[in-house]
Amino acid sequence: MIFLYGGGRDASVYREVYDPFLAALPPSATVAFVVVDSVADGLERWIAAVGAAGSVPVLVPPGGTLDVAALGDADALFIGGGLTPAYADAIVPVAAELRTWLDGRVYAGFSAGAAIAASAALVGGWRSGGFEICPEDSAEDLDELTVRDGLGLVPTTIDVHATQWGNLTRLMAAVREGRVPHGIALDEHTAVSWSPDGTATVLGRGYAHLVTPGLNVVSHAGGSSFSVAT
Repeated sequence: MIFLYGGGRDASVYREVYDPFLAALPPSATVAFVVVDSVADGLERWIAAVGAAGSVPVLVPPGGTLDVAALGDADALFIGGGLTPAYADAIVPVAAELRTWLDGRVYAGFSAGAAIAASAALVGGWRSGGFEICPEDSAEDLDELTVRDGLGLVPTTIDVHATQWGNLTRLMAAVREGRVPHGIALDEHTAVSWSPDGTATVLGRGYAHLVTPGLNVVSHAGGSSFSVAT
């Protein structure tokens, strides 16, 4: 199973969004936590927020590449947030090896970790052809809308911080322009769990906004399920 989180740091919501992830794991499971950063603060924050029985912290420095062997025999993988292009640089080059490691395990991605889970990963940008498509603060240090190869774990593109950062319109632009066939923009404090049969179930307080061709947008609230035609 796959869990994709749209961001958010309100501790009062943590149990609501992270407990379903923990419930998908064996008892007393160990989770490998991966953060791309120069300091370990983010690792400590996500380990505390998720509350797994055991943890394997893996810090990948900017410019480095994830060593899949460092994940050991953990029961699940949780990839944290930060600058999305940096996560793509560090983790997508080992996508095939990582997919092999994930066989029979559970994946969770928060913000950047959610965005790179897609086959076609929307990693940033705030303009398309010079026209603004979302706030500049959402750019991820990129100017033009940028779609790159992702991990190939889910067949639809993911954008995050949808309502809070105005990123729904960025995903709409990517679909409108044919850069991606469809996608889901996740609000903060909201997640989708992705089942092997392709069903997405919404968790948390916000919405998962499904964008399909023709710029059809359907916003799914927590507790609802939907599927994406591929």
